[in-house]
Parts: sequence; structure tokens; C-alpha cells
Amino acid sequence: RLGDFYEMFADDAKLASHELDLTLTTRDRGKEKSEQVPMCGVPYHSAESYIARLVARGYKVAICEQMEDPALAKGLVKRDITRIVTPGTVIESSMLDESRNNYFACVFGEGGRYGLSFCDISTGAFYATQAEGAEAMERVISELGRFAPAEVLRGGDAAKSEELTRTLQERLSCCADLGADELFDPQETAQLVEKQFGRPLDELGLTERPEVWRSAGALLRTLCELQKTGLSHVRELEFYVSGRFMELDLSARRNLELTETMRAGEKRGSLLWVLDHTKTAMGSRMLRSWLEKPLLSPKRINARLDAVEELTKNSIGRDELVHMLQDVSDYERVTARIVTGAANCRDLVSLGNGCEPLPELRAAIGGLHASMFGVLLDELDDLSDLRDEIRNAIVDEPPFSVREGGMIRDGYSEELDQLRDIVSGGKGTLARIEAEEREKTGIKTLRVGYNRVFGYYIEVSRSYTDSVPDSFTRKQTLTTGERYITPELKELENKILGANERLLVLEHQLFADLLSAISAEVIRIQRTASAVAQLDVLAGFAEAALQNNYVMPTVDESGVMEIREGRHPVIEQMLKGSLFVPNDTLLDEEENRMLLITGPNMAGKSTYMRQNALIALMAQIGSFVPAASARIGVVDAIFTRVGASDDLAAGQSTFMVEMTEVAEILKNATKESLVILDEIGRGTSTFDGMSIARSVVEFICENIGCK
Repeated sequence: RLGDFYEMFADDAKLASHELDLTLTTRDRGKEKSEQVPMCGVPYHSAESYIARLVARGYKVAICEQMEDPALAKGLVKRDITRIVTPGTVIESSMLDESRNNYFACVFGEGGRYGLSFCDISTGAFYATQAEGAEAMERVISELGRFAPAEVLRGGDAAKSEELTRTLQERLSCCADLGADELFDPQETAQLVEKQFGRPLDELGLTERPEVWRSAGALLRTLCELQKTGLSHVRELEFYVSGRFMELDLSARRNLELTETMRAGEKRGSLLWVLDHTKTAMGSRMLRSWLEKPLLSPKRINARLDAVEELTKNSIGRDELVHMLQDVSDYERVTARIVTGAANCRDLVSLGNGCEPLPELRAAIGGLHASMFGVLLDELDDLSDLRDEIRNAIVDEPPFSVREGGMIRDGYSEELDQLRDIVSGGKGTLARIEAEEREKTGIKTLRVGYNRVFGYYIEVSRSYTDSVPDSFTRKQTLTTGERYITPELKELENKILGANERLLVLEHQLFADLLSAISAEVIRIQRTASAVAQLDVLAGFAEAALQNNYVMPTVDESGVMEIREGRHPVIEQMLKGSLFVPNDTLLDEEENRMLLITGPNMAGKSTYMRQNALIALMAQIGSFVPAASARIGVVDAIFTRVGASDDLAAGQSTFMVEMTEVAEILKNATKESLVILDEIGRGTSTFDGMSIARSVVEFICENIGCK
């Protein structure tokens, strides 16, 4: 930062000028031309958009601020790096997709065991899990695919894995870094984790999982070093183990097109596109999270389904709920910016206005009967105290920058009001003093003036100098008279001259105090944000069910999948107006473990297979499903082997890719899994292909026993 610009020098300037299309200039370092330094810059008020472009290209941007007032500094103004922006540490709303989380991940491996940690610094979410055993690396890759991080830090064995390196570069396309060994020190990382989350390792469930706490501690330390501020909004570490959510590997997510299409990578044409009727950014992110992590507990699934059913039947209550949700702001990300000191006044106004619907929202939930609404009511705070404090403090239309002043409302601070009165009413005060002094002294020619040398003064013509009282101190002699000062005038001078500067300092201090007060309530805000997001998703599910003619599925642990008149949720929406022919399905763990689908090209074989997988997944996230009726025995994993593709860059042919994916299914599928095999044994001779297909199917049916 140099005044009103952020400048880059030397090689940084050359790089930035090329990437950002900036004009390259020079700065003299000495008399010789060889000592001219290339430089380029951007205005400080629009720097965010330039930083966003650099980060999107994979660069890391260090921001160096002026740490003292240039007017008061002696010599060079002191500067320091206040933040390093990387793809995984972005908190600015303009750089983020409001509908998805922005995770920074860390993977640490030792002795065949891996610890994984994921933090979204823009919301404060923090998750951790462990992968071990023969298929540990497959689980690591699957979890990374689930969270789709923007940036990944690796240490220990994870830093040496070629398979992980290839996955990060080619399939996840994220920024990947290697961490130094000291970053994963067992003692330091354990202390960091305990300090951050306020609980010992045993209470966090990590005592016997050193890889996890070393991963989590290294991630926390990295985030603190990059942000240069605390992470007080990162309060809860959610540790989960395999078996809590449905397993979906990278292939299954891609082939089922859960959040984006395979070909174009677009939301339109995905399951997320069909189900997303959310009204808030928090709800949109929560829906994506639910899609990535379908539940395995029938009790939790049915709690969601009961809530959706009540909303589908109560159209007036649902419409009121949706109307209120439209006015809710993104509490999670605004709070993160407040806690990290990156918030401006408009963020506070957004938070204050966004709290307005909460009392009505609480009242609306209180009238609903499903058990899940009772839980959400307990978590949802109306935040009226924060809303009132923000409204009392901040003007309705604040300036964009906190440096400009004019953001604190009149009446909030008596001292601030006095300073404003002095700055705006200084001339009136001088006229009053002049009138009072004329009356007291009887000197009709007395006047109050100002110059830069002496400041404010009282000037008396020579004919009246004998009438000047002793309280006047002579300051200057003129040919026409004398100039004096008084204690009152000096005091006023000090007030007026320093008032504007003190005004800005005081406004900034009051703003900082308000940020601190809100930061202290971060747990309340985050709990409320989570409750609002869940409400938003449930209301969205009800809306989708009514619009698309979905039914409430029966979800249990029977192992049976019985669907009557099932439809593909996405294709029927893409072909609106065209007839979609529904089909029945019966799969169980006994006589009907396998369906063999045959038919010509374009007959709908792949559509039929995928629609059943999607219906199972929709049921397990708590959504109604496209069918006349459905009974879904909880599925612990969905595996897909779909289509022909090669990975020649990694030395794998179509056949090799296919066999690798089949091997993963054979190793990881269980009796409760659902497997889709869309043509296997291609890329080789007819009889070899048929032999492979038959042996694979026989093994799955006889040895694994899944659907």
C-alpha cells in the first residue's frame, strides 16, 4: 500500500502486469538507468477484483499495509504483511460462490493411516476424519472428492503419494502444497487443537488418532499464518468416522451428476439443479452438503421426511416461511468477515437487516409439530440485541470504506456528536465568541480571525488597545492594532483543528468495538445460521415435491428397494412437456439381488439404472422422490461403473480404467451397497468381455450379496 494504491515491484510487477493487463512503469532507485525498478499498481478501493483474478489463476497474494499514519510517521512509513490470500483462505463475498463452501484441506499420513481435516474459513466449519487399512488412499480420495477443496496441504506419507498427486492435479484441479515436517509436530499440533476448540483430545475423540490431530493442528497453524488474525469463529471440530454417511466415491458423484453435469460441469442438468429451491446462500450450501453426505440412520432420515411432509401439507405456513427466508442474509460469511477484521459497514447493515425476520421465523416454527422443528426452534435465536445494537450504531446508507467516516449514527456516542458539532459548527462558535467579547469589553471593532501561523486570534484596533482586559494575551503587533489570544479561544482552536482527525479515529474505534461485541456472540450466530439453513432446505424439498409430483418414501433397514412407477428426477425436468415413461423396480437381499437390463441403444437402460440410484440417494438425504410409491432399505454406498473413458496421460487404456473401477467395487462394496454396472468387459474381445462380465456379476451376487 502506497497512499491510494497497492503497488507491485520488480518481478511481481512484471507478472501482475501480464496477468491483469496493467501498464508497467518504473521507479528510480538511483541515478543509473539500470537501477530503475519495474512497478505497477491498482487503486486500493478496487483491489479486491484484481486479487480475485490472481487467486482464480492459482496465485497467492500477500497484502502489505501501512501500519501508521503517514502524516505522523518520521521517515519511511512502517508497513507489514497483514494477510496472505490463497484459494483456500478467501473470505470476500465477491470472490466466493455463495452457493458452495470453500474448503482448505489438510492430509497427513503415517504408517498406512491418514488424517484428513477440512476448514471453510468463510463460515467457520471444521471437519475431520481418518482413513486406514488396505483401502486407506481410496478413502482419502473419496473424502477429498466429497468436500471438493480449493486448496490442499499435504504432509508425511500423503506428500509422497503419486496417486494422490495425480488426483489433486487431474480430477480435483485444486491448489496443492507440501507442508514442512515441523508443521506436523505431534506436541505442537495437539496443543493447537486443544486450544482452538477448548477441549482435550480425548473429549474430541482424537486421543488414539494422532494422524487426525496432526492434520487438524497443521491446518489451523497454516490458516493463522495466512490470515494474520485469530480464528475465533472456528469453534467446533466435527469428527466423523466411516459409516456415518453413505459412501460415494469420485466416480459415483461424477456419473450420477449430483452437483454438476459430466460434460459441461454446469449446475443445470444435475440433481442439485432439480432440488435447489432454497432462498438463502446458507441453505444453498447446506443442500449441497446434504447431497454430498446422505444419511445412514433411518431415524434421522425420517425426522427430515416428517418435516418435509408437514410443510407439503401446510401450504400457508410454508409460503410464510419461504417469504421470511427471502430477507435473511448470509450470517455465516458476514460473521467470518467480522471476526477476521475484514468486514465493512455494509456487512454490519446486512447482518442487522438480515436478523429482522428471525422473531417471525421463530413464531412460525413454533406452530409446526414435526420433531425436527422443535430441535431447530431451540437452536434459532432471534438475535434482536445484535440487530438493535447495529441499527443504533450504523447509519442506514454507510460508506463503503471504514476510512471515510460518516458511518456512525448521530446519538450513538456523545463524544462523537460533540466533535461533529465542532467540525460543522466552528464558524458559528467563533461568531458567538466575537459577539460575547464585544459585549464584555465594549470594543466595537473587536473581531475574531485565523491564520496558519498564529491560529485563532482576537484583533483589536489601536484606538481600543487600552480597553483590552488582562485575560487577553498579546500575540502580535500590527500597524493598525494588536492581536491577542484567550484561553477559551485556544481551547476552541485545539478542538476544531483536532476534531476532524479525532472524529475519524473515534468512529473507527466505535466500529472496532462493535465488531468485537458481535464477535463475542459468534456461537449464537452460527447456531442460528445452521438452523435457518436447515429450514431453508426442508422448505425447498417441500416445494420440489409439490412442483414435481414426488411422494414420501418409506425408509428402513429392510434391505429392500421397491419402487413403483419410478422416474429420473433430472431427465423428466429437462424434457418438460414430453412423456417420461415410469418403471418399477424390486431389489432385495434374497431372490431379487440383481437386475440385468438389455435393449437397443437409446432405449433408456442407463436412465433406468441411474434413476434408481438417484431415488435411493434422494430418500436418504430426506427428500421426497419421483415415484408413485417407494420403499428404500438404507443403502450404505452407491458404486458406479459407467461408460468408456481412458486416462492415456497416466498410461491407462479404456480397459484398464474400467478394470480398476471394477476392482474398487469388488474390494469396497458390502451387502448393503447398491452397484450400477453399465457395460463391463469392453475394450477386449467378445468372449473375454462376456467372461469378465459374468464372473464379476457372479462374485458380487454370491460373495458380496449386494443389490
